[in-house]
Amino acid sequence: MKYRKMGSLGWEVSALGFGCMRLPPRRINRLRADTDESVRIIRHGIDLGINYLDTAYVYHLGDSEKILGIALKDGYRERVKLVTKLPIFLVRNRGDFDQYLKTSMDRLQTDYLDIYMFHNMDRVGFEKVKRLGLIDKMMEAKEKGLIHHIGFSFHDTLSIFKEIIDYYPWNMAQIQYNYMDTGVQATTEGLKYAYSKGTAVVVMEPLKGGKLANPPKEALDIMNASGIDRTPVDWALQFLWNRSEISTVLSGMSSQQMVDENCASADRSGINSLSEAEQEVLSRVADIYRKKILVPCTACNYCMPCPVGVDIPGNFALLNNMSTESSWLRSLLLRRKYGELAKSGGKMEGERPNGNASVCINCGKCLEKCPQRIEIPSELKKAHEILGKGKRISDYY
Repeated sequence: MKYRKMGSLGWEVSALGFGCMRLPPRRINRLRADTDESVRIIRHGIDLGINYLDTAYVYHLGDSEKILGIALKDGYRERVKLVTKLPIFLVRNRGDFDQYLKTSMDRLQTDYLDIYMFHNMDRVGFEKVKRLGLIDKMMEAKEKGLIHHIGFSFHDTLSIFKEIIDYYPWNMAQIQYNYMDTGVQATTEGLKYAYSKGTAVVVMEPLKGGKLANPPKEALDIMNASGIDRTPVDWALQFLWNRSEISTVLSGMSSQQMVDENCASADRSGINSLSEAEQEVLSRVADIYRKKILVPCTACNYCMPCPVGVDIPGNFALLNNMSTESSWLRSLLLRRKYGELAKSGGKMEGERPNGNASVCINCGKCLEKCPQRIEIPSELKKAHEILGKGKRISDYY
């Protein structure tokens, strides 16, 4: 495992961090995580050198923190930096801070956190932090030894990002960044700005919710024509590790194979290791992706569960797959898969949302939760027209 500087914190972090938002799911309720398998692969990752574990109060409906509490027994806690997040979108008053922190630490079975973050900071969340004086609450927790460092994860625009960075001497900032998202949210400019302030930058969504792991044929042809023996995942990760401003890259790994492959990629990583020709390959691939992806959903599941049972990320995945598909047979199979989703509440599978886009009642509860600012109800309507009624993509995009 390669290690990098964690901003100005004075310790080294593994190039690859374990993001615990996409742990192996349970068979029946896939929003929740399988404890035994999750513990096994987390410990396997630590044994391979990963020393940074990222989770949050809401991941896997609370299972993620509980599973880490189990996984970090038997001496594993002392080998890692443990990070979780305050669900700022659920906080209503100052007292909520103490309750959410206590719950997270109880689940994690730890008496301190290496970093505690404001989760999903945007303009609205930032105003809440200031209005409720939550920075002071963070500092109080730090003085008590409950947390060692303070940070935030971010989903908004560059101007808001800079405003937040300038507001407080943050120890770290977590941003969405990959070779497709260099110009959205915090952007490359924001990455450099945070780095210039001594803030450790942690990258999430390096594969854009898995989309960069399965390139369309045109993009794959460009990669193959480069003459470089590298998987699409390795291409995406090496793009990030090439930058000196990035401390660690989080990967949501749900199998031992993913852990092994990503750790092997980290072993090959290095700052300024990509040639101009390699960077040009990724630039061309990004252009192809941008033309194909219709809905910028990263399958983070923040919008879930839907009150009426729509599988929101699943519907968008089918739509985006349709846009990148050139085979009429596979397009037909995608429409058939859409047709297999439930079309009414009576066919819902209990806790496992499996409704198609037509079930949406336009309640809007998903809108405030989406970090990508997707107009979910209107995009679901388009998805149904295309996948359910056979309309052309070009009629809507």
